[in-house]
Amino acid sequence: MHIHERAIGDVTIIDVNGRMTLGEGQELLRDKVNSLIQQGQKKLVLNLAEVPYIDSAGLGEIVRTYTTVSHQGGALKLLNLTKRIQDLLAITKLLTVFETFDAEADAVGSFGPKGA
Repeated sequence: MHIHERAIGDVTIIDVNGRMTLGEGQELLRDKVNSLIQQGQKKLVLNLAEVPYIDSAGLGEIVRTYTTVSHQGGALKLLNLTKRIQDLLAITKLLTVFETFDAEADAVGSFGPKGA
């Protein structure tokens, strides 16, 4: 799994590429999010367009990331869910927890106007 971060205004997009499974990149995501929070970046969008497969451990890591960001006063939103990931979130009832978007502009815009 590979992670790339980029900023649009005061929103950070985290592009994830590869499988999110037990032992494959969980710490990578955790470390990246913790680093962003320490830098004061609390408006995060997790782009899952290039994630072909996610297992329960990968799903658990997304939930843990969401909880971490929320406890720090931030927000984590999900972008470009594949059909498989969307089905998994629906089955586990997590679609009711996460804000999900199909368009990056909509996800970024959902945070409201940029801070001064």
